This record gives sequence, C-alpha cells and structure tokens, in this order.
Amino acid sequence: MPRAVREQQMLDAAVRTFGQRGYRAASMDEIAELAGVSKPLVYLYLNSKEELFSACIRREAAALVAAVRGADGGAAAPGPVPADRQLWDGLRAFFTHTAERPDGWAVLHSQARTQGEPFAAEVAAMREEIVSFVTTLIAEAARAAHGDPSLPEREVAGLAQALVGAAESLAGWANVEGSVSAKEAAATLMNFAWAGLGGLMEGRRWVPSPL
Repeated sequence: MPRAVREQQMLDAAVRTFGQRGYRAASMDEIAELAGVSKPLVYLYLNSKEELFSACIRREAAALVAAVRGADGGAAAPGPVPADRQLWDGLRAFFTHTAERPDGWAVLHSQARTQGEPFAAEVAAMREEIVSFVTTLIAEAARAAHGDPSLPEREVAGLAQALVGAAESLAGWANVEGSVSAKEAAATLMNFAWAGLGGLMEGRRWVPSPL
C-alpha cells in the first residue's frame, strides 16, 4: 500500500480516537489497532503522539477552510454572487462539514484549543483565515448597500469575529442535538446576523435607553 494512503488511514484512526476520547486519554496502541497497523509503524510514519495530533489538526483545519472557501452554490448564476449569498453558501458548507466530520470538529474545537502550544496556535491560524473571509464579505455587503465602505474597519472586524464565534458554538450545539440540519443551522445564523447587519448598513443602530 502506498505510504500516502497508509498515512491517511492512520490519520483517520487518530482523528476518530482523539475526537472521541480526547488527546490525553487517547493511546497510540488503540490508534494503531483502529488503523490496522502496528504501533511501531505509526511511530515510523509520524514520530510521536504530539506530531500525530499536529498532523490531525493540520489536515482537519485545511479541510474545513477548503469547504468554507470552496462553497459556490451561487457560482452558476450569471454575474457576481452577492455577499449575502456567499456567506449563506459558506455557512451551509461549514455546518455540513462539521456535521459530517464530528470527530474532526471535536479535534479542532474542543481538543486542540485546550492542549496548549503549538496545537492552539494551529487552530488559531485556521480561525483567522475564516474570519478574514467573513470580514471581506461584510465589507463587500457594506459597499453594495452604500456604494462605499461605510462601516468602520474596526466594526467590520468585530462583526466577523462575533459571527465566526457564533458559528462555532452553533456547530457544537447542532452536533450534540443531532436533529438540526446544516441548512437549519445556517438559516438560524443568517437570520440572527444578516438582519442585524442590514440594520447597521441602513443606519439603524441599537442604543441603550436611559434608565
């Protein structure tokens, strides 16, 4: 069997084990058994438990970013795709991906962030790439609504951070709930976020009333 194929089998087994049992509780013995290989072969390919976990993070992060950025449900339509449709496609891809790969999402969202460096840094880099993508969409929406980027850059950045954070939390809840589809989760977040963003772009801002 080619090395690349064998290595992917090991990573599949490792993602499943880390995602379900946690980084510290997972053992190289059970990963090797699940992959159908010997433990020395796992060490030969991936050197250590730490490097194996890092490889899992990198693979799952790359797959998630590719899913979000590659979502092009409206690409067949003529002309440029509106920013809200791009965000809708990206959110559906995000929730579909995290639902189809719950162990991979657990590795990224639950495990890597709590195990210190360098694991947390790798997840942070993935998150910033997604935040950058969402930031661009929000800025494009502001330009489309007003003909200029009327939302302050700092506010756009904050909205993107909030939206990504909400998506992460909603994905965790949807995976546990089990009955929430990716389309439903994406629609919930679009209704929550895009309606509010529309108000901002139209100059309608919430302000606290005096006590």
